[in-house]
Amino acid sequence: MQNKIKFLVMDVDGTLTDGKLYLGVEGELLKAFDIKDGYGIKNMLPDYNIIPIIMTARSSKIVENRCKELGIADLYQKVSNKLIKLNEIIEIKSIQDKINYSYQNFAYIGDDLLDLQCMISIKKAGGVVGCPGDAVEKVKQMADYVCYYYGGNGAVREFIEWLTRN
Repeated sequence: MQNKIKFLVMDVDGTLTDGKLYLGVEGELLKAFDIKDGYGIKNMLPDYNIIPIIMTARSSKIVENRCKELGIADLYQKVSNKLIKLNEIIEIKSIQDKINYSYQNFAYIGDDLLDLQCMISIKKAGGVVGCPGDAVEKVKQMADYVCYYYGGNGAVREFIEWLTRN
């Protein structure tokens, strides 16, 4: 399976984090990321020539900093319609690489209803979709793989391990 998967799209809040927002008077203060997820993204995905992509509805300097730390070049924040953005990404990557990519070249991990449009399109085309163990029920029903671990607690690493084994 991994030979056709060229990109892994990841949601942030509830997937790479536990979904909790710690807010102070000046705004967002903290997000907690799991170090095992980071290792999977930075050290495992390159071995399989899978490019990590972050797509999130929120905007956060914290997420920017985490992406820099992990070497993730493709960060899309404030995305209200993830399917439209995914289609833009497919077009951009196809032009850059001179290859006609499609949904089947994508894996996606997300946890909530905003992720469903992408998950449905990717799954229908033969791509792969997963979710953390604490994802909402509709997302769990759509997923090819439901992680044992919850968002922000190693679910992304677990999905990467599953994806690269199959």
